Amino acid sequence: MKIGAHLSIAGGYYKALERVAAIGGNCLQIFSSSPRGWNYAQLTEESKRMFIETKEKLKIDPVFFHASYLVNLGDGGEIGEKSKKSLVAELNVASQLGIVGSIIHLGSFKDSAPTLWDVSKDKKYSILINNILEVLTNTPKDTFFIIENAGNKKIGQSLDEIKGILLDVNDERVRICLDSCHLFSAGYDIRKPGGWEKFLDEFDSKIGIKKLAVLHANDSRDPFNSGRDRHENIGAGTLGLEVFRHIVNHPLLKDIPFIIETPGFDGNGPDKKNIDILSSLKQQ
Repeated sequence: MKIGAHLSIAGGYYKALERVAAIGGNCLQIFSSSPRGWNYAQLTEESKRMFIETKEKLKIDPVFFHASYLVNLGDGGEIGEKSKKSLVAELNVASQLGIVGSIIHLGSFKDSAPTLWDVSKDKKYSILINNILEVLTNTPKDTFFIIENAGNKKIGQSLDEIKGILLDVNDERVRICLDSCHLFSAGYDIRKPGGWEKFLDEFDSKIGIKKLAVLHANDSRDPFNSGRDRHENIGAGTLGLEVFRHIVNHPLLKDIPFIIETPGFDGNGPDKKNIDILSSLKQQ
């Protein structure tokens, strides 16, 4: 079973590998640079060597980048251009490090309804698709562009939206990251009996389980269908432990890595207690 966390790259990418191993994780998610500024990913030969050697030594695999929070591929102006440059830099670094790809919040359409079907004939939707295609054209073929589902009324709230984007981009390098908290916030009641199984059936039917690259296992601080996507520690939120028991034991997910992005029981981010709780739910 692959369980890891999103951890800090302070001191270098390889330090995050050491941090996740120290809390019992065997896979990892990191930022390629500060997520709160347009600091594009850069790599030196020494940092490349240290990362590859540490990754092999600690057997941490897979590793994912998470794109900057500033990225908005629905924007046709300066932000859209910076978003593309950021992702191109990030995916080029990912290729050199053997990192799977980048997990990306697509952003929003300014001054437009957030639902894809409301704007699908609008030029703003064309901007989104063209921006994604430009990133894919200018990045290595051995990296994935991983769309994360939205929980806060932005692009990618529903499976139908995501399916439409996949069809219009039409590139095998596009994959999906599902976040349990975001699903709950966006109106998928995965908490009710049979809810998770029903959702996965719908996902497999509309998108295909082969497109699922990773799952963010996060509890929620907010009520169902709230449109707020604040994460909570595993079992301490409005989703509860039973949802995660279903998630980690579902046969369709046996090869899917789980990444936690929880606040931590000590308030310092993803921790060993969260990983231990999630691991304990796996049936032998």
